[in-house]
Amino acid sequence: MPPALDISRPTDLLHAHEGKPEGSFLHRVQTETWHGLLQTGLRSRLFARDELLPMGPANPVVYILLEGVVRQDRYPLGTGAGIPGIIRFRGAGQLVGEAALIEPDSCVDTRCLTDTVVIPFAARYFNALTERRFYEARIALLRSLEDRSRTDELVYGMAIRPPLERVSRLLAHLADTTGVPDPRTSRSTVITGPGQKDIAAALQLAVSTTENALRTLRYHGVIEARYRQFVVCDVDGLRLFAGV
Repeated sequence: MPPALDISRPTDLLHAHEGKPEGSFLHRVQTETWHGLLQTGLRSRLFARDELLPMGPANPVVYILLEGVVRQDRYPLGTGAGIPGIIRFRGAGQLVGEAALIEPDSCVDTRCLTDTVVIPFAARYFNALTERRFYEARIALLRSLEDRSRTDELVYGMAIRPPLERVSRLLAHLADTTGVPDPRTSRSTVITGPGQKDIAAALQLAVSTTENALRTLRYHGVIEARYRQFVVCDVDGLRLFAGV
């Protein structure tokens, strides 16, 4: 594990599972199980924006996201110019790097789009704990992965839908899973991390097409765009464009 700040004591994490997005791993973990996991000596670590979470064959680790947003890139067709990848955004409450629980040689590029607080877990240790002492945590993970798979199909997989609908749907999803109230007004939600190019890459749309969709949403007063931020001014209006 590369240098990272140890920023909390076990007592600071007692309520870290509360208030996480519906369907996420931490949302599904029962309080008793969470407190039991903490008693094994878990610590949180801080990674800065643009840092990669270390994982892969040399470092089979899973991470529980407590705060922040990450972008995950997979390349099932190989790497190289013009070869598309699969991009997903994950926020607080999710467990990432789960493939290492089955195949230690697996690797997904996982980059922090904001300052990100995580709990790292050696894959073998997580497997041993959830098999012998905390089986409920394993069930919570399986259920959260199923929820995530279904959501990914709706958010990222609807290539036949119009670009405006797809961009709106992804922004609505990010507002639900990573958004925080705008400090200037509680009526708005701020999405920090993904930029226009990240949105375009995740939906496999041209940047110009994505810009046009965002321009339409701005024109209707649904969102504002800042540097690496989107402010959702009208959540209900965004859902109308998203068709949800």
